[in-house]
Amino acid sequence: MTSSLADQVAARLDVARERIVRAGGDLERVKVIAVTKGFGPEEVSAAFEVGLRDFGENYSDELVAKWPTLEHTARWHFLGAIQRNKIGRLANYVDCWQAVSRVVEGEAIKRHRVAEPGELSEPASLLVEVDTTGAPGRGGCAPKEVRNVVAGLVELGCRVDGLMTVAPAGDSAKAQAAFDQVALLREDLGLKELSMGMSQDLEQAVSAGATMVRLGTALFGSRPKGRRL
Repeated sequence: MTSSLADQVAARLDVARERIVRAGGDLERVKVIAVTKGFGPEEVSAAFEVGLRDFGENYSDELVAKWPTLEHTARWHFLGAIQRNKIGRLANYVDCWQAVSRVVEGEAIKRHRVAEPGELSEPASLLVEVDTTGAPGRGGCAPKEVRNVVAGLVELGCRVDGLMTVAPAGDSAKAQAAFDQVALLREDLGLKELSMGMSQDLEQAVSAGATMVRLGTALFGSRPKGRRL
């Protein structure tokens, strides 16, 4: 890795942190998740070098390929749709599953996360994804279903830490309404974490109370077209 790449990521991270602060966020409270989807191990290593420890991936193949490139002090977040036939492959790589929408997904994650011989396996952190749009093909559960999903996961013994959402794209008012709605749900349920906001809308998310923002292009620039590991 060239130092210039780490320098570029560091400069962009500084800008992102300034945006968080201007939006009223506390840098001790708002965690930056470096979304490395589509980027290579070089960008991942550069982000780690400048102090980031939480990384997000949407595809199982990319996560498994990049996981060995970092020290195990890094935490990996799986952001993509959860396919039950791939949970077994990912269970011991992923520290936080950010897109849980059904109780059966949590049950499979819990069942597949096993300890190494002589070690205790820490439960994976689960965030329940909330779909505020109702649009076909969107991930997550409807707001009216969130309480039951959280209760079902807790009953299974899963570690439910918070909620996650992806705001509607291209409409600032609808995005703010979505963030505010999910923030109220999180508060009502008494959960700790609230993952919402990406490179283009982090200010709105932070102002609504986000504790995690998921940043890809804001840290690494444009994604290389067609690049997949």
